[in-house]
Amino acid sequence: MAKFVISPHFRLHEWVAEEKGYFRAEGLDYEFREVFETHATPNKVGAYTSFEKGRETNVSCACHWTVNVAASNGHGKLWGDIYSVAPAGIFVPQASAIRKPEDLAGVPVSVGYQSGSHYATLQALEQYLPREQIDLSFGEGMLFKRLDNLLEGRSQASTLFSGPYYLAEQQGFRKVIDTTFMIAAMINGEPDPEDVRRYYRALKKAQRDIDLRPELYTHYYKNEFPERWHAMMDTRRWGPGERIVFEPYSRQAYEQSFDWIASHEIFAEGRMGSGDYEKATVSFTQPPLPR
Repeated sequence: MAKFVISPHFRLHEWVAEEKGYFRAEGLDYEFREVFETHATPNKVGAYTSFEKGRETNVSCACHWTVNVAASNGHGKLWGDIYSVAPAGIFVPQASAIRKPEDLAGVPVSVGYQSGSHYATLQALEQYLPREQIDLSFGEGMLFKRLDNLLEGRSQASTLFSGPYYLAEQQGFRKVIDTTFMIAAMINGEPDPEDVRRYYRALKKAQRDIDLRPELYTHYYKNEFPERWHAMMDTRRWGPGERIVFEPYSRQAYEQSFDWIASHEIFAEGRMGSGDYEKATVSFTQPPLPR
């Protein structure tokens, strides 16, 4: 039988579960496989593009907005029994004159196209600015290229999350506003439902460990960072990052998010799929996860 293929998502849980032997204790035969770019990517390439191309994993993650639409278009199934929340924010250089969200009017904010930073930046800034004054820059590509540009002074502002968020904060960049966002899981192929249950039981144990002693595990952020940054990373100062919530990603959450995406015209007309919650989601929680 083929191994259950897992893609970590810039978070600690999978690494903690591996260290503690939780996957093995559950009887999960698994392997990790990266699906995210760590180098320069073309303009307007992001998380949704990777789902369109096809991810060679049984379970992976992205912001709930992108997973919502990707599943609606048949690029996998949204796992409806959990979601997670990641710390994120818009950062500017310490010397920048930008002090508050209103100061970002007309300023290019570097985000990933149809990725969490794209939606989250709109959602945060539209409280302060009319849409025509929110300037999103997609040219830098994926997360680590955006971080590179910010650290090296080529970006006026950038939206970052999880590990890159903590690194920018550690290096003295100013956070103008939090843009915390939800992440959803995508199930690809036809994995054994029991393997999916094993995987999430292991992550639930890892979540408890992270909650109790985060300082023991923040070093795992380095596992997904390009080596060129390791010397400047003091992960002892970093927070626990993404937190998994073992509650359903409900029909209401799905439909409200779908409507929000459509109202902001992030996808071209006719490109959002059916929007049918029943067709887009899957649940393998019988028997339920232990509490």
